[in-house]
Amino acid sequence: MHLTESKRSQRASTAKSVPKSKFQADLAPAEDSMVRALKAELQLTSNSDFLSDALTLFRWAVSERRRGHRIISESVTGDRHILVFPRLERVAPSLEVPRVDIPWTEVELDSLATLLSAPAAEPTEALIRAMRR
Repeated sequence: MHLTESKRSQRASTAKSVPKSKFQADLAPAEDSMVRALKAELQLTSNSDFLSDALTLFRWAVSERRRGHRIISESVTGDRHILVFPRLERVAPSLEVPRVDIPWTEVELDSLATLLSAPAAEPTEALIRAMRR
């Protein structure tokens, strides 16, 4: 597909007319070293590329937690570690119902069924007083 000269100049002028935002951060020496090491490890040459990739990853993590998903790292042997990142928990659903497995015996289940089937007892005076407080 070939672009005509006018379309090329139109795209170039559109790209030039949209100003890029500047971003500046004051990093502690340890954080600066970490950024430099990560850039080298990932073979990134610019801070812009580093920030762009970091934002992409962070946006994905926020989206996953907002949907109630946990972010898990799994090794080749199957060991799993859940990411614990308090700032991500701010966007997680506020109501997570915990799941608990209770190994009921048959006798315990029968006892529970009997208790649940019994008519409700009238509240005692002590319970009524406690509820009024």
